[in-house]
Amino acid sequence: MPTGFPDFRLGNVLATSFTGTLSERHGEAVERIPTPRRLIDWLAVNGLAVDSCTTAQLELARELRESIHAAATAAALQEPLPASAVQVINDRSVQGRAAAILTPDGKRRWRLSSASCVEDALSVIAADAISIIAGERDGKLALCASPTCRAAFFDTSQSRTRKWCDMNTCGNRQKKARFHASRRKNLSSAE
Repeated sequence: MPTGFPDFRLGNVLATSFTGTLSERHGEAVERIPTPRRLIDWLAVNGLAVDSCTTAQLELARELRESIHAAATAAALQEPLPASAVQVINDRSVQGRAAAILTPDGKRRWRLSSASCVEDALSVIAADAISIIAGERDGKLALCASPTCRAAFFDTSQSRTRKWCDMNTCGNRQKKARFHASRRKNLSSAE
């Protein structure tokens, strides 16, 4: 992958991983799909390889990403879903041509149309978002406890009490901050 771009934050849930292509939404935002080529890379890493991507298709993807984020955030907070976000998710879901196929090892994989295009991949992401927001999958939507992140993520932990969208980034950052604050407090009280 091209250098100079931030790494992808990959998760186990397609829709919320997609919303993670814009991170630190309440801090210094990090755009992980700044170019059409970078969207192609992200889709390929997630099993949705497409041949090409235009700037207009990148904008459709970003619109879907923000709509999923808005709807997932509302669902996590148990608030009404934004009508405009629901409309975008539904529109993207029906505009693609993709089929679920079963692999020999018993996994589901998506097959895009023969002329695979970004719209086909976006329909798969939208369908995944619909399944988690509608509560059809075992887990719950939650928001990252990091005040600069607040990403929506799908918690499939047994207790459903996960706090961080990603322990290796947000969780680790918060643990380090608590450690350093405790250390400073101990140093100042020892003086």
